[in-house]
Amino acid sequence: MTRSDTLASLMAQANQDGADIVTLRAILEETTEIATDRVLDRLGLADPGAENDLDELRELLQAWRDAKASAWKAFIEWLIRGFLAMLLIGIAVRLGVWELL
Repeated sequence: MTRSDTLASLMAQANQDGADIVTLRAILEETTEIATDRVLDRLGLADPGAENDLDELRELLQAWRDAKASAWKAFIEWLIRGFLAMLLIGIAVRLGVWELL
């Protein structure tokens, strides 16, 4: 019996006998299972290899985040080094080091 058949029989039972809480919960559970399968199918994630694909995408995203953080860190370090070099050159000019050479 497929999920759609199960849902149809639960709906018929609820219509015929009245909907008690157990029947309503079963209807809700079957409906969410069917909706989940549809969503996964529409997203292209219904195949058996989808879990591996998602794991690879997560690893790729983490690698991108790490690379971006590393690039920003390197940029800030070079910016600070450049500022300190300019400061050191300014101090040397102010003290007249060029005249001593």
